[in-house]
Amino acid sequence: MRLDKFLCDTENISRKEARDFIKKGLVSVNGIKISDFGHILNENKDTVFFKEKKVTYEKYVYYMLNKPAGVVSAVTDNIDTTVIDLLKAEERKNLFPVGRLDKDTVGLLIITDDGDLAHHLTSPKHHVTKTYYVKINHSLNEDDIKALETGVELIGDGITKPAKIEVISPTEIKLSITEGMYHQVKRMLKAVGNEVIYLKRLSMGPVILDETLKEGSYRRLTEKEILSLKE
Repeated sequence: MRLDKFLCDTENISRKEARDFIKKGLVSVNGIKISDFGHILNENKDTVFFKEKKVTYEKYVYYMLNKPAGVVSAVTDNIDTTVIDLLKAEERKNLFPVGRLDKDTVGLLIITDDGDLAHHLTSPKHHVTKTYYVKINHSLNEDDIKALETGVELIGDGITKPAKIEVISPTEIKLSITEGMYHQVKRMLKAVGNEVIYLKRLSMGPVILDETLKEGSYRRLTEKEILSLKE
């Protein structure tokens, strides 16, 4: 990789800025100051310092966001605040949410620039499990639970795949699904004559929402979490 591109990608600066910094002797590779912005380096093996700070190259970045209500799962929006707007400006480059949560839904949302992983997690053929905490209008009877765990019909989308239901209290459940249809959880509960009052995503695949994250806060995924998603 060219040194100027390396600096652009790691420091989120323009190509012109990167070249100016390199020309000023502010970048070293393996202990040697480099003034040639076209210098070729091995981004995975060479040691780079910029302004006396070690710079590490990451091909992709991965964040866990605890999405608050009132924020839309989009990169840009002319009206509403987006999940990307919640990130620091210098961290937003090329990032997008993996799938969507409704505007009023809260909880786990993964944000990345890794298109392959995003496709894997959202593709229907991979059956990635998403688990939600759901407050409902009234209790589910045995027939309701059986219907949800067998599959209910959603107008325009057909029969859902079987869900898993865990009853917490008469008006609280955990619901796990392997699909991502539009408003799916709300429509599934409506199909059995109920209504979602509050919806929070707890997990996506093996990654579980970090409950120490306040709504609107985010953190980097750990290496273990990233590997578990890719597996």
